[in-house]
Amino acid sequence: MRTRTKWKRLLTPVIATLAGLALVAQAPAAQARGGDLIAAMLSDAVALDPHTTNDVPSSIVAYNIFESLVMFDLNNELQPVLATAWHNVDDLTVEFTLRQGVKFHDGSDLTAAVVKANFDRLLDPEIASPRGFLFSMIDEVIVVDDLTVQFKTKFPFAPLVAHLAHSGGALTSLAAIERDYEEVANGRNPGSYISSNPIGTGYFKFESWVPGSEIKLVRNENYWGENAKLDSVTFKVVPESLTRVSELETGFAHIIDPVMPSDMSRINRMPDASLYRKSSTSLAYLGFNAQKAPFDDVDVRRAISMAVNKDDIVAGVYNNTGIAAVGPIAPGVFGFDESINSIPYDMDQARALLAEAGFPNGFSTTIWTNDNPSRIQIAEYVQSKLSDLGVRASIEVLEWGAYLQNTAAGQHDMFILGWSTPTLDADYAMYALFHSSQQGAAGNRSFFSDPEVDRLLDAGREETDQNLRLQFYKEAQELLVEKAPMMYLWHQEYLLGVSDSVKNFEMLPTNIYLLQDTYID
Repeated sequence: MRTRTKWKRLLTPVIATLAGLALVAQAPAAQARGGDLIAAMLSDAVALDPHTTNDVPSSIVAYNIFESLVMFDLNNELQPVLATAWHNVDDLTVEFTLRQGVKFHDGSDLTAAVVKANFDRLLDPEIASPRGFLFSMIDEVIVVDDLTVQFKTKFPFAPLVAHLAHSGGALTSLAAIERDYEEVANGRNPGSYISSNPIGTGYFKFESWVPGSEIKLVRNENYWGENAKLDSVTFKVVPESLTRVSELETGFAHIIDPVMPSDMSRINRMPDASLYRKSSTSLAYLGFNAQKAPFDDVDVRRAISMAVNKDDIVAGVYNNTGIAAVGPIAPGVFGFDESINSIPYDMDQARALLAEAGFPNGFSTTIWTNDNPSRIQIAEYVQSKLSDLGVRASIEVLEWGAYLQNTAAGQHDMFILGWSTPTLDADYAMYALFHSSQQGAAGNRSFFSDPEVDRLLDAGREETDQNLRLQFYKEAQELLVEKAPMMYLWHQEYLLGVSDSVKNFEMLPTNIYLLQDTYID
C-alpha cells in the first residue's frame, strides 16, 4: 500500500526582532479544505438504500452518506460513531448510549426511537432486506430513553457489535422510513424512496444521481463531528479499464477503481499518480448451482475444482497480487485456520472423478460473469481448462444489476463473484454464503444445503467461548472444502490509481473509502 503522510496543522513561529517585528508563517489549513473529487468506477451503484442492497459499488457510495452505531478503523478495531458507549447487560442484551446532537440531513434528530425503526425495518419480512441475515439474531430493539437503546438477541451472539459496524446497519431518518413504507403500500419496491432520496447523518449528503453515469455527494455543513474537507465527491461510471487509466493520466479523474493488474506498470510510470494497494478480507470464487444438475453431484463439483490451477489465475490474471484461496476464509479473519487443505490441482484425477459421476465425455454448461475484466479473464481461463476435461463451457457476460438478480433467482449453472468480510468474523464469512436459510439474494447463490454445515454455523454464531467457536469453524471449513459448493479462488489485493494531488485518502479492507479527511492539494 502506498504510504501517505497524515497532514497535520503546522504553525511556524518566527522569532520577533528587537524592533518588535513579528512574523508568523501562514498555516496550510486553508489548502487542506476543499476540492471536487472525481472517482472513476467500474460499475454504478445498484441502490442507495443501505438496507436493500448488499453490493460493493452501492456500499462505497452509501458509506459516505450514512453512518452506523460503530465502525472498524484502519487497525480493524471497533470505534464509536453514532453510539458513544456500549456494554453487555446480560448474555442476550447489549445497551448502547447514543451521541447527543446528531442531525440527519433532513434536520431531524437521532434518537433511540429512530434506531429502533431502522432495525425493525431491516427485520421486516415485507421489506425482505438482503442484509437482514446480518441481524436475524436480534429479537427486539428496546427504547430505554431518547439516547439509550438495547438490542436483545434470540441467543448469545458473540459478534453482535461487529455486525452493527456493517454498512447494512446504517441509519436513515424516521421520515424517510415512513415515506418508503408509503411507497411500498402504493405498489413500489422496498427502498424505492430511500434509494432516490438517501438521508443519513454522514459527512457527505446526496445531491444527484444519473443512473449509469454518475452520483454526486456534497459536504454536509451541519455534520455532528469534524466536517469533510472535500466540497464534493462524484462517483463516475467508467466501465472500460483503459478509459479509467486514461482519465487518471489526463487529470479527468482523481481516483480510479479498480486498476486491472495488467495496467499496474502503466500507473507506476505516471509522474503525477501512483498505485494504491490494500490487502483485503475478501474472497473471489466460482460458484456452482448445487441444486441444478449436474452440479448437484459433489463429484462433479470436485472434478471441476481439480481441473483449475488457482496459482495460474493469481499469476496470469492478477499479476501475482493477492493470494490463492484454500477455503472460504481469508487470513486476518477470526476463524481462519491455516491447517485446512485445498482441493489439489490434478487433471487426471478430475477426469476419473467426472467419469465416475457419469460424464466420461463431459457435458455442456455456462459460466456467468459480470463486466469485470478480471472475472471475464477467469471465466476464459476456466473455460479453457474445462475444455481439457471435456466440459464445453460457454461464457455469458451480464450487466451488474441483472447479474445479481438472476444469480439470486438461481438461473445460473456456474458464476464468478466475490464476498467481503467487513465484520472480520467467520460468521459473516460463511453464514450468508453457505447456510441453507440464506439461499438467493442474502448470499448463498450456490443454493448449497448441508445439515451438518448448518449445525456448525449455527453453533459457531451462538457460542461465546472463542476456542469452541474456532473449532466449529474449522470443522465447517473442512466440510466446505470437501463438499465444494464453490471453487475458492483468490483473496484479493485491492488496486486503485490515485492522483498525487489527493491527500489523506484511505480505504478499509472491504473496499470502502474513508473520505472525511481527504482533500485535493
